Amino acid sequence: MDDRIALDGFLDEETVPGDLHGSTARFRLTVSPSDERTDEMILPCTVFDPVMAHEVLHDLAPGDQLRVTGFLHLPRTPDEPMWLDVVTLEVLATIPLMPTPDGLGDIGVERYGPYVCWFDAATTEVEVFTETGDWVGTAPESNAIGELLETFEQRQAAGGE
Repeated sequence: MDDRIALDGFLDEETVPGDLHGSTARFRLTVSPSDERTDEMILPCTVFDPVMAHEVLHDLAPGDQLRVTGFLHLPRTPDEPMWLDVVTLEVLATIPLMPTPDGLGDIGVERYGPYVCWFDAATTEVEVFTETGDWVGTAPESNAIGELLETFEQRQAAGGE
C-alpha cells in the first residue's frame, strides 16, 4: 500500500538547507484548496534526496507554484511537528523577477494564497492584486500587506462596498 499524497501549493519563503552540507533541504509550502484564506495551510516540507535538495536550494524562489508528492508525518505528541517527506517535486509555475523600467532594481512577485504582490526594489510600496488581476490596493510597506488583505476581504464580504 502506497501512502504518498500529492499537494499543489506555493513556496512560502526562501528554502533552507536541512544540514550543514546542503544534502537535505527544507521549505514551507502554502496549500490553499479554495480561494478562502481561512482554508490555507502552511506545510513544512523536507527533502532528503541530495540531488533534489540541491535543486530545491538553488532553483526555487518564493512564489513558485509546486506540486509535491511525499509521505505526511503527523505528530504523535503535542511538541512534535507535522511535515511532508517530499519524494517528488514538480515546478508548475515560476515567479519571474523583472528589471524596473529605470534599470535600477528588480520587481519581485510573491503570492499570498489567491493574491499576487508586486515588490519594486526602488520603493517600499507593494501593489497587491487578486490572482485574476483585480486590483486590491497599495500597501505602504511589506509589513502592511496583511492589513490591506484583511480590509479588502471585509469589503468583499460586505458586498464589495
